[in-house]
Amino acid sequence: MTAGEATRTDSETGALEVSTDATDLADKPLRVENLRKSFGGITAVDGATFDVEQGSMTGLIGPNGAGKSTTFNLITGVYPADAGSVYFDDEDITGLEPHQIADRGLVRTFQIARELSEMTVLENMMLAPKGQIGERLWRSVTPGLRGDVREQETAMLDRAWEMLEFFEIDHLATEYAGNLSGGQRKLLEMARALMTDPKMVLLDEPLAGVNPSLEKKLLKHIHELRERGFTFLLVEHDMDVIMNNCERVIVMHQGTVLADGTPAEIKSNERVIDAYLGGEIG
Repeated sequence: MTAGEATRTDSETGALEVSTDATDLADKPLRVENLRKSFGGITAVDGATFDVEQGSMTGLIGPNGAGKSTTFNLITGVYPADAGSVYFDDEDITGLEPHQIADRGLVRTFQIARELSEMTVLENMMLAPKGQIGERLWRSVTPGLRGDVREQETAMLDRAWEMLEFFEIDHLATEYAGNLSGGQRKLLEMARALMTDPKMVLLDEPLAGVNPSLEKKLLKHIHELRERGFTFLLVEHDMDVIMNNCERVIVMHQGTVLADGTPAEIKSNERVIDAYLGGEIG
């Protein structure tokens, strides 16, 4: 498959549909093509192919061991792919380091928040932005450039407070991150991701371990961010969350894309139901 082709898996047959329309591709910032990854002879991802539409919240679901988290790690450069390609904004980002991918506007959160526990919430936020000129020693000590550093730091501090207020954790700014509750850490994780000014965010079980009240708050924030133009790919085990909040759902099973369609199509797909051990979806 070439870089100019986009793919879609038919929700009933599993067959791949290929589109080469340039306008169509422009509306799909993320494309994953024939991605493969094995660990010690065990195939975790086996030819996964899908795309994500601009401004959407797309769900990525599947039984335990289906390859969802590994796919996230391949997309974001945490693991190198054995084969296949990842395109973001029509650029082949396969093989790039995680920070290089984040610099291009594709970031992720983790199922277990990775805050720096011995730093305050605000300090955690200030570490996130890319391209900080103050990190370059020669700029911070060169006369005439110190003002640039201060100006950028002021702008970043303003943005950090804006994000903390948006996620309603600004009252925790001076608290050590290690003292936060699990739900508060989820909010900080998402706020930190947005400090990098991304185009698209991959959310790895953002609601795991979160109480119902905080879950509603997080989903409210995600939808508000979508209205601002952000694109989300969401891994989540709670089928009600997926079916009620995503307009499109991609189902993985044994490392492959089993189905791709609307929540209604996925709910009635017999292959999907069978993959969940015969259980009822949604």
